[in-house]
Amino acid sequence: MPKEYINPPGVPRHTYFTRILSVTAPSKLIYIAGQVPSDDAFRPIHTGDIRAQFIAVLDSLTVQLRAIGATWEDVVFRRMYAVDVAAFVEACVKDEGFPVPWDRARPSPSTLIGVTALANPEFLVELEIAVVITD
Repeated sequence: MPKEYINPPGVPRHTYFTRILSVTAPSKLIYIAGQVPSDDAFRPIHTGDIRAQFIAVLDSLTVQLRAIGATWEDVVFRRMYAVDVAAFVEACVKDEGFPVPWDRARPSPSTLIGVTALANPEFLVELEIAVVITD
């Protein structure tokens, strides 16, 4: 499906996200609820390790994308919540070797929001995504 990734002049370009993503073909828009680092009983996993928690969140979202016939290339927006933004940025954003599942050359637009708490005090990060696939 045709997508245009736009980083306009005059606005700083970031390696972790694209400023604007335009979808130009008939498509289906899908929202995937916030994913937290939990097991099947909704108990926190990787307690105290924001990097391991974020990897677990990405793995769970990858399963959900497959369930709808999508991939990370179909993600058009990411919204991340972190209890400790500085720790998240250090462990997951600044590290060029961090295993992001999306194309680093064409990342979707993204927002990182610092929060005081998530659904469980041991959850350090949560990610929700929007996906566009061909209808």
